[in-house]
Amino acid sequence: MLRSLYVDFNSYFASVEQQAERRLRGQPVCVAPVLAETTCCIAASYEAKAFGVKTGTPIHEARKLCKGIQVVQARPALYVEYHHKLVFAVESCTPVEAVYSIDEMHCELTGSQRLRANAETLAAKIKRTIYDTVGSELRCSIGIAPNLFLAKTASNMRKPDGLTVIESADLPECLYRLALRDINGVGRQMEKRLNNAGIHSLQDLWAADKGKLARAWGSIEGERMYAKLRGEWLLRAPSARASVGHSHVLAPELRNDPAAYSVLHRLLQKAAVRLRSYGLLAGAMQLKVKYLRYPSWHAQLRFDPTADTLSLTDVLDLMWRDKPAVRDDPLAVGVTLTRLSEAAHHTPSLFDTQNTRSALNTTVDKLNARFGKNAVYYGAAHNALQAAPMRIAFGHIPDLDTESDE
Repeated sequence: MLRSLYVDFNSYFASVEQQAERRLRGQPVCVAPVLAETTCCIAASYEAKAFGVKTGTPIHEARKLCKGIQVVQARPALYVEYHHKLVFAVESCTPVEAVYSIDEMHCELTGSQRLRANAETLAAKIKRTIYDTVGSELRCSIGIAPNLFLAKTASNMRKPDGLTVIESADLPECLYRLALRDINGVGRQMEKRLNNAGIHSLQDLWAADKGKLARAWGSIEGERMYAKLRGEWLLRAPSARASVGHSHVLAPELRNDPAAYSVLHRLLQKAAVRLRSYGLLAGAMQLKVKYLRYPSWHAQLRFDPTADTLSLTDVLDLMWRDKPAVRDDPLAVGVTLTRLSEAAHHTPSLFDTQNTRSALNTTVDKLNARFGKNAVYYGAAHNALQAAPMRIAFGHIPDLDTESDE
């Protein structure tokens, strides 16, 4: 029985740029975080992919692979705007059960939609509605299957603009042409663990019993994989936000320690606003500086749970003072807040002075919401106000009210 329809938009960032800028249509397009030859491509149009340009390709290499490629700077706010248009378009055809990333969403099939012919008609209607109401460049691949896992797998089988249906009778043969890494939930490390367990192909994965998969995964997720491969309908495993963070590739003029430090403060202040908007506290911070030639610097520090910006910047300053001197240019920086807990369930220390600043944080957040981002900010970020604009991470769609830079 068909129960899931998964929509995956093709080369999303590049496609939005082609839709928004007519001059880019039909052209090889590379979307970059900043306009610098030393950065890399974060999205490529299918015209660019035909020349071997893909996510992660350095810009200077992309220009060699594809003469005349159009390199454009990412516009996250535009991608979020189109995301909401696309959700609305799909919703006009059938309810969207869940949004999994800015370019992926899932619809649960009900009633007569579960018949193959009707499900295929629905998929065609979704594609046509997107074309008519959002734009001709926003193509999507749709997978239809008995469960979410197989529907997502099917959506990746035919791109761009594909439609793939997996029925129970097609299993397992329809999966055998895939590699282990083509399966959602199998990354590089998981592939190694499967190989160590004697599983090297989809045939091996299918043949493995629940116990073997549970041992390979080291958790109940192995048993869930056994069921998902066979098309069983499973409730989504409960999940909780594990971290809040931001990273940024530095523009050439910011590739020095003082500027990198300012950008980190800018990123941290943005993360603190998000943390408070979620009603969370952080109990640890991770910092990362990536260099052009020197190995990356990583640091982590634990502290009493807080969402207070000044307390968090004190932690950043403490960690930064311990950073070794490196005779190389910083290329990218990142800050991540972890060990998250709900503020409503936190009992502060009797000696905690942070609560006296809660009104200050609330006032700063309200002023920025009313008068625009950066109306009020902490001085350490002053030299980086135009740096580190809003970014879109996998699985996180920015809230334009709290994360937009405008």
